[in-house]
Amino acid sequence: MLEMRPDCERCGTDLPADAHGAFICSFECTFCAECADALDERCPNCGGELVDRPTRTGERLKRNPGSNERRYRR
Repeated sequence: MLEMRPDCERCGTDLPADAHGAFICSFECTFCAECADALDERCPNCGGELVDRPTRTGERLKRNPGSNERRYRR
C-alpha cells in the first residue's frame, strides 16, 4: 500500500491523499505537479520517473489514512 505522503518534498505544498496533483517515483518520493514539471518528471533523489499518484478516498481513506510524516526540508 502506498504511504500517501502529505507534502511536496521540494516546496512543501500540501498533497492530501484524496486530492489529485501529486507525483511519485517508485520509492514514493512525492512532488506537486509544479515541481514535477520543473524537474522534467525525474526524481532528484533516485533519477526515477515521476508519475501521477492515485488518490485514496471514502471508506478506504478512513481505514487506511495517508502518512502524516512530512518530508519537506526547509
